[in-house]
Amino acid sequence: MRSCRHLDEIQEVQPSGDGCVECLATNQRWMHLRLCMECGHVGCCDDSPNRHASAHFRDTQHPVMRSFEPGEEWGWCFVDGAMLDARRWAVDGPSHHSPAANAHRLM
Repeated sequence: MRSCRHLDEIQEVQPSGDGCVECLATNQRWMHLRLCMECGHVGCCDDSPNRHASAHFRDTQHPVMRSFEPGEEWGWCFVDGAMLDARRWAVDGPSHHSPAANAHRLM
């Protein structure tokens, strides 16, 4: 398993919303959500058509994100290409997605 040199950049963040911020603004759909552990941006995964979580990394260089899917406790470092255990990363905000947010998911 690869190691991550960016764990010191993880913050206690407030999620920017219940769904992908950009997809909700443009009425687009997503597969799964990712949470930036530096600023709290919620974006869609790379299996989604718009890949907003990766775009957020490219725009901001915030390296560490975690899954924002209920029950998933993993993270990812974009810079080091490392899978991470996110169980100890505190996340303020919803522990599940609202019905309105879920309606935007791809089927």
